Amino acid sequence: MNRRWRAVVAGLATTATAAGLVGCGGSGGKTIVVDAAASLTPTFTTLARQFEQAHPGVHVRLNFGGSDTLAAQITQGAPVDVFASASTTTMQTVVAAHDAAGTPQVFVRNQPELAVPPSNPAHIESLADSARRGVKLVLCAPTVPCGAAADTVYRLAHLKPHPVSQEPDVTSVLSKVELGEADAGVVYVTDVRAAGAKVKAVPIGNADQAITSYPIVVTKQASDPTDARAFIRYVRSTTGIHLLRAAGFLPP
Repeated sequence: MNRRWRAVVAGLATTATAAGLVGCGGSGGKTIVVDAAASLTPTFTTLARQFEQAHPGVHVRLNFGGSDTLAAQITQGAPVDVFASASTTTMQTVVAAHDAAGTPQVFVRNQPELAVPPSNPAHIESLADSARRGVKLVLCAPTVPCGAAADTVYRLAHLKPHPVSQEPDVTSVLSKVELGEADAGVVYVTDVRAAGAKVKAVPIGNADQAITSYPIVVTKQASDPTDARAFIRYVRSTTGIHLLRAAGFLPP
């Protein structure tokens, strides 16, 4: 194993540990590997199971994480069939490296929202409240799409946040709020909805100016481009879009 692939394998192991490598389906048959932004975890897990039922013998392995990390692994040669990013900018990294087979297609959009614990101990009622000194605010790292969205809303509101930590993906931010380790975190509308009673939503006034587009594409190194394209068609089908809209995603 050469140095390049040792780095790729190490990167995959790190992402699988942090974000969860989810296998839908058992052994045997054909397998397509789908790398997807962490904010797609609930919906893509359901879509993958439905896709398997509609395509007997095809299994979907889901790898969730920060879009920037996933893109870097793909450009390093990781064996991935489909990439679904939470950012057109991050997707461009894959396109620029000539690792996309075809033109990425935006299938949904999402917008940021503040998540706070149900008891709201810091009394966060607005974006301005989350920027107060002493508030335990958690954000995504700036290189992650949810971090870029957070930067946009604070900048447009002329606020300077003081995060106590910057996480590798939106799932990590949400987890800290759910566990009561943070007073507030900037996530997406879909994350707050999926968390249910574990968190409380606080709308962001200028969130419509920081909407994130989600593109999806078959990668150049796809082992089964036909099934990879079929999965993307399923995501963009009436069934797929209905599920995504029900989760709170916006139309493209």
